Amino acid sequence: MSFALVFAGQGTQHPAMLPWLAEDDIVRSACAALAITDWRARLSDRTWAAANANAQILLTGLALAAWQQIAPALPAPTCVAGYSVGELAAFSAAGVFEPQRALELARRRALAMDRCAAQLPGGLLAVTGLLPAAIDALCADSGVAVAIRNGADSVVLGGAEAMLAQADRDATRRGARTTRLCVSVASHTPWMRAAADEFAQVLAHTPLQRPRVPLFSNAASRVNDAARAAHALAAQIASTVRWDDCMEDIHARGPRCVLEVGPGQALARMWNQRYPQVPARSCDDFRSASAVAEWIKGFESS
Repeated sequence: MSFALVFAGQGTQHPAMLPWLAEDDIVRSACAALAITDWRARLSDRTWAAANANAQILLTGLALAAWQQIAPALPAPTCVAGYSVGELAAFSAAGVFEPQRALELARRRALAMDRCAAQLPGGLLAVTGLLPAAIDALCADSGVAVAIRNGADSVVLGGAEAMLAQADRDATRRGARTTRLCVSVASHTPWMRAAADEFAQVLAHTPLQRPRVPLFSNAASRVNDAARAAHALAAQIASTVRWDDCMEDIHARGPRCVLEVGPGQALARMWNQRYPQVPARSCDDFRSASAVAEWIKGFESS
């Protein structure tokens, strides 16, 4: 069987996500790092859930726990990628570092980004239905930047609160659909440059390994070695996440299906719209880890 593994980012976390997830060492470590006992109860508090320092650690831990509970029933994936902070889980799943180190990196990443956000409080706004020229005009008029590129007419914009409010009004007036994400920083924009530099210093002192499976990044395409892994993880904090390019790279590997790990089904929906001949589903669609594995195994003889 041949499948691609993709890890979701933050912004759609919710208390009912991963309904089948068992409490294991990784879940307990993530909760301990946040000084909480019931992560579902904490996600019910939208303010807590939106806080960068909470979401990045928790989602990295939950994603890796979910994959650890599925992986024993499956072969290695054909390739791996992560969306935004989902890269930490993706790089860990590909063997660049262990889950416990991923949790510590999530903490350091969030801390660096929050320092930048203290200087410029902001967030992210998803915009769908505008062509690139209209997006360029929207950015010029409001001052926001393209944080994530999902497709020709689907982007996520980042910037300060006032900028996002204007961009939201302008995009709606132009006929676009907009959604404010549950994120409290202007991730993947030039306002995060200091955070990217700080995280690069953290990674320079972090033991990293060569990926064991093909690994694609938001900022550096294929990651072949430890040096490129360090560069990619730091660079994406302050530069546009090119998820459309990541999907192209994944598709070129020829997977028979794609599994999304994390909250919601956003990545699976994007994939199915772009490549309907290669089915994608999210772990959130299933009621047990074994059901996830069985769905992937169903492609073994297809």
